[in-house]
Amino acid sequence: MAGYIRLPTSLVTEQLSAGLSRFQNTSLSSRYNTLRPISEFFDFRRISKPANFGEAQSRITYNLGHFSSNYSLIFLILAIYCIINNPPLLALIFIVIGGVYGIGKLEGRDLQIGTFRATVNQLWGALAVVGFILAIWSGPLGTMFNLIGASAITILGHAIFLERPIENEFAEETV
Repeated sequence: MAGYIRLPTSLVTEQLSAGLSRFQNTSLSSRYNTLRPISEFFDFRRISKPANFGEAQSRITYNLGHFSSNYSLIFLILAIYCIINNPPLLALIFIVIGGVYGIGKLEGRDLQIGTFRATVNQLWGALAVVGFILAIWSGPLGTMFNLIGASAITILGHAIFLERPIENEFAEETV
């Protein structure tokens, strides 16, 4: 066994399953239930240019809190769009998820296909090399910056130009 590097495969699979269980514990239905109606989100009567920076800041603060679920949905839709428009990145995601799943299904045993035999450590190494090469080729940083830019323009643009409801304006005034 000299010369072999032992990778903690159980640590990787445990972390992956723990992350997925945390995602499942955060109730998507509760996030879905707080979505604001489209008629309120696209209320064209309330669209106007802010008078000054203070008003723009006030609108952003209010709208980011009020429409947070809608903005999360917009971000998710833009993320899916960015990933679909980058086929190498989509292939990278499928290969890495499939590789982690497949190696996890081996439960520490070596892979034996006919006369070919590969240890779990060799499989992790091969997955890392293939993933690294695909990551360089797919340009995930460019996709991430496109996603951040598109989300910022869309979400902040909506938050800046949509006025607060009149009821809220009167509720905050002190006499």
